[in-house]
Amino acid sequence: MPSRRTDSPERRGGPRRTAALAAGALLAALSVAALPTTATAAAKLDNPYVGATAYVNPDWSAKAAAEPGGSAVADEPTFVWLDRMAAIAGTADARGLKAHLDAAKAQGANLVQLVIYDLPGRDCAALASNGELGPEDLAAYQSDYIDPIAAILADPAYAGLRIVNLIEPDSLPNLVTNAGGTAGSTPQCATMKANGNYEKGVGYALHKLGALPNTYNYIDAGHHGWLGWDSNLVPSAQEFKKAATTSGATVNDVAGFIVNTANYSATKEPYVKVTDTVNGQTVRQSQWIDWNQYVDEGSYAQGLRSALVAQGFDSGIGMLVDTSRNGWGGSARPAGPGPTTSVDAYVDGGRIDRRIHAGNWCNQSGAGLGERPTTAPDTGIDAYVWAKPPGESDGASKAVDNDEGKGFDRMCDPTYTGNARNGNNPTGALPDSPLAGHWFSAQFRQLLANANPPVGGSGGGGGDTQAPTVPGGLAVGSTTSSSVTLSWNASTDNTAVTGYDVYRDGTKAGSTATTSYTDSGLSASTTYRYTVRAKDAAGNTSAASTAVSATTKASGGGGGTPGLKAQYKNNDSATGDNQIRPGLRLVNGGSGAVDLSKVTVRYWFTGESSSAGYQPFCDWAQLGCSTVKSSVGAVAPSRTGADHYLQLGFTSGSLAAGADTGDLQLRLAKSDWSNFDESDDYSRGANTSYADASKVTVYVAGALVWGTEP
Repeated sequence: MPSRRTDSPERRGGPRRTAALAAGALLAALSVAALPTTATAAAKLDNPYVGATAYVNPDWSAKAAAEPGGSAVADEPTFVWLDRMAAIAGTADARGLKAHLDAAKAQGANLVQLVIYDLPGRDCAALASNGELGPEDLAAYQSDYIDPIAAILADPAYAGLRIVNLIEPDSLPNLVTNAGGTAGSTPQCATMKANGNYEKGVGYALHKLGALPNTYNYIDAGHHGWLGWDSNLVPSAQEFKKAATTSGATVNDVAGFIVNTANYSATKEPYVKVTDTVNGQTVRQSQWIDWNQYVDEGSYAQGLRSALVAQGFDSGIGMLVDTSRNGWGGSARPAGPGPTTSVDAYVDGGRIDRRIHAGNWCNQSGAGLGERPTTAPDTGIDAYVWAKPPGESDGASKAVDNDEGKGFDRMCDPTYTGNARNGNNPTGALPDSPLAGHWFSAQFRQLLANANPPVGGSGGGGGDTQAPTVPGGLAVGSTTSSSVTLSWNASTDNTAVTGYDVYRDGTKAGSTATTSYTDSGLSASTTYRYTVRAKDAAGNTSAASTAVSATTKASGGGGGTPGLKAQYKNNDSATGDNQIRPGLRLVNGGSGAVDLSKVTVRYWFTGESSSAGYQPFCDWAQLGCSTVKSSVGAVAPSRTGADHYLQLGFTSGSLAAGADTGDLQLRLAKSDWSNFDESDDYSRGANTSYADASKVTVYVAGALVWGTEP
């Protein structure tokens, strides 16, 4: 049996890129987790993508729209790469960070996606994406790169924006596989492992950026063709934990992880499963899989997620998948499994990833756009995203003088016959490519033509390339405080229309086989913009319908989807002592079970101090203090009766229809144990028995479903 790979191929040459995991069992126990000792922690969403309108980078969008057919995807949200210090202020070719944030506000977006990418000795195994800082320049990375970014993001003008940070592609995975003892190791990676500056830099970035109330840090976690082997997966999770507890960081500074950043691995392989056998032989024995435990990014993300939780990361941690260039459409896309003459024939004939080798990462020939950015597409996956903006090069195909610190990597040279990391195979790179991050028109046009799902009428190979007609008559029907119902006229097609994709604010919200759709889980008193696209069995997709806008109703202060309500009782009649003691209970008055991992509850109060830290406690819970998490959030600007709130969330559990959580006896104190003045607290009541409490608010997936905020 061939030995398992330990020098797993890594990717990258240029810049590359989850709804919390649902619990299946009934609620087993409840507890309030201790708040980190770093003073007040603002409440953060389980999944920042839920209910978000993502920012479309105008710099990228203009380049995409200028290409033939590019306008069909020019409104997709992509990440902004801060790949050098100059990118913070802006360059002659691209606006700076502050200008991006201002543009996001002008668009009406509330989510901005950034790539934090300037570590000392950056990308020690791929010259194409080397950076401006030397291996020992940690102090400069902290003071001249991370600190200025944090200062801009901390501006109160941007408090309404959710900031997703993709933390340092390639860095930590390189320490696992390329820092000594393998054929793919480099002296540069050995240096970075020895000096610890990757870990220190990542930890500093996590700590500094994670302290901001509206930021969400996702650590780059390579891809299945790099870290999917038994010998790499758990060591990678251990390395991520080490970095996440370095330089002041804790696991609480990590919202999740991202896989496939700027890479080409398929999200899902429909015709090859790692459990398949051919004539009694496992497909893991094939040259392509090479004893890997995973064949695609979806399964890898789930496997890595389990390993991360085992290392101490939050059980609700989410994953992102970069789908910007892993569609692999066009005429070369297989339509079914390969022949069963051998494991190699079966795998090579059925895999949709058409690269020569899974270790090839630079400007791959034949690649196509993948799934459009989508929120919560699968359990444990926060979103599919376009972290690598399509059309931005992975690296130059020949040496190019530049002031960006980027070198020439032979993996970007189409004439190169490879190295140990790609099994000494041809690179499969496109010719005439520019520097990493620079616009590569030929690549963008290829990605558009080979997109899967196809873009517009581009087709996905085979005989049918005609797209359905554009859905007409899109109209808004009923609305509630958390849902919008839409309807439209049926499209026609040369074969048959198989369904419709509904887009909310440019991001796919869902699909339906009928001509109506109800979009739920929305925020009250919020305006959303909708379009619809028709699709057929061949994967052809129509252009977008005429857009309509819909505004959800204001919260009625009770009920609401999914029928949850909060009840409260006062466990302490004193208004001037050093602790707040609310009793809370959730009641499910709806007709279906509620996934508690998506539920949060807020008790609103005044802290009488702008600088105090807070510590919540669980004194007793009917079902045990074990699966409730808590935080204290600041309200800025303050509201009548509230400048802070105690937020409760659940790590797991299901609340059946007609059931309640039972008694939650909670307690809140200041870090210095000074007294509160509860007389003006918004959520406080005098009742000593449980009663419905409209001033205690309840949210599902970030949408208000019960109560009225102050």
